Amino acid sequence: MTLHRRRNARDVKIATPTPPRGAWSAHPAGNSALASSRGTALVGTSLLVLGVALAAANLRPAVTSLASVLEQVRGSVGASHAWASALTALPALCFGAAGVLAPRLNRRFGLARAVGWALALLTAGLGLRVLDGAPAVLGGTLLACAGIALGNVLLPVVIKQSFPHRLGVVTGIYMGALAGGGALGAAVTPSLADATGSWRFALGVWALLGVAAVLLWSVGARHTEVVADQPPQPRRSLLGNRLAWTVTVFFGLQALVAYVIMGWLPEVLIDAGVDRTTAGLYLAICTLFGVPTGLLFPPLAVRMRSQSLLIAVLTLIGGLGIVGLLVAPSAAPLAWTVLAGFGMGVFPLVITVIALRTDDPADTASLSAMAQSLGYLIAACGPFLFGLLRGLTGGWTTSLVLVLLVTALQAIVGYAAGRPRTV
Repeated sequence: MTLHRRRNARDVKIATPTPPRGAWSAHPAGNSALASSRGTALVGTSLLVLGVALAAANLRPAVTSLASVLEQVRGSVGASHAWASALTALPALCFGAAGVLAPRLNRRFGLARAVGWALALLTAGLGLRVLDGAPAVLGGTLLACAGIALGNVLLPVVIKQSFPHRLGVVTGIYMGALAGGGALGAAVTPSLADATGSWRFALGVWALLGVAAVLLWSVGARHTEVVADQPPQPRRSLLGNRLAWTVTVFFGLQALVAYVIMGWLPEVLIDAGVDRTTAGLYLAICTLFGVPTGLLFPPLAVRMRSQSLLIAVLTLIGGLGIVGLLVAPSAAPLAWTVLAGFGMGVFPLVITVIALRTDDPADTASLSAMAQSLGYLIAACGPFLFGLLRGLTGGWTTSLVLVLLVTALQAIVGYAAGRPRTV
């Protein structure tokens, strides 16, 4: 009887495809808490769609633009590799805290103001980090990443509540703007730095995009009484559940590899002989893989009884890119970048796995909260250790070997997480 009931629950979930990267289910715990915290939604107008798109376009350039000129910034402010490592670890640390802070902001201010404050915080951070030396860069990046982290959680809630009948279309717009903004930050910033001779100008100009988002959001976001108040669903603790820990570690390992790539790939390529502008373009190409993988893999995964093989294959493809960067970085840097970007397609799969490894929405929320909060703490160690080892050894070999070992472990843990069972 229990087995029959679990199969039925699983069938229901598989019948509804999991949204791709950046969609409503990308943070089930945060979304559940946010959706039940107020009785208002935003009016789903075309202007709000533009506001969501422009806001999403701001959620990646703060990270990818800095990565593309990181060594210039570090040298200019006289900072160490340890400082640069801490800088690249900030996004993951902030993302781990967002699930706790975002519901409180929504309860206090409502969605319109909460998103507006997140965008304002992001814009202020982008402006602050180019004003002075190393402390300003670090502090400004922290503020910007805090705004990004809140936006990551809040914007999918806006999409779900305000566009329930156009969820796929608006989610696609959101994902495209998210990936496009990240790619633009990586591709354009080195050229701006070269053309102006100033990394401060090249980074600071992205604050203008933030200002535009704040202004458009303030005009387009209006509340309406359409969502009834609902008490949040009770959630059980999964800290003693072995499968929950497997999914959590899987989430943390894939995020660790992803943030190492986003934070350090340009510097690895530059040391291999690639010019800075081209290295930024390669990071942009890597970032753009989030669109096709997010659209393709989740619908495929939910139709499979086990996701283990798909997870392992994608992880190993990404591992081939790391091997290339380790063994012959100058031989085919574009090929290594493409392979690494393809391997980052594991992210939408881990989000799908969180839904498939649970039997009801309350467990999904609990598993998501555990996997993302603890997983991002694991992920934050990656960029920090990667840069720290570079500073200690004077080369990238040890750092890349570490990432390769993590990738191998990710394949093993991911294979286990993809097996058809529930918490």
